[in-house]
Amino acid sequence: QVQLVESGGGSVQAGGSLRLSCAASGFGNNRYCMGWFLQAPGKEREWVAALDSDGSTNYADSVKGRFTISQANAKDTLFLQMNSLKPEDPAMYHCALLGGIRYGSLSAKGLPAWWFDYWGQGTQVTVSS
Repeated sequence: QVQLVESGGGSVQAGGSLRLSCAASGFGNNRYCMGWFLQAPGKEREWVAALDSDGSTNYADSVKGRFTISQANAKDTLFLQMNSLKPEDPAMYHCALLGGIRYGSLSAKGLPAWWFDYWGQGTQVTVSS
């Protein structure tokens, strides 16, 4: 059974940094895509970044240049390095795994949440100005 468990959230001042982690287990397919989404209260999940199994990455324009998605060598942990955090960045951050059908190009912008098959519970990020 696939399990995704996020950690690393917290409260920082604007301009600060956080590193989110997502421990992944139970998935044996070598072709997959992992991503990070954010969800603010009362809003839908919004795609932030994606990392394909071939190593390619993709970012939402709002975080490009500030956030970096990466994976541990053992491929059992996904990271999101968040720098230069802004007051509009606070949300619950979820990691997700796409292991099945690819409905479109993973290099597109605005990857929809429904493309992804598995989700973690999320980790909260708060930014104070």
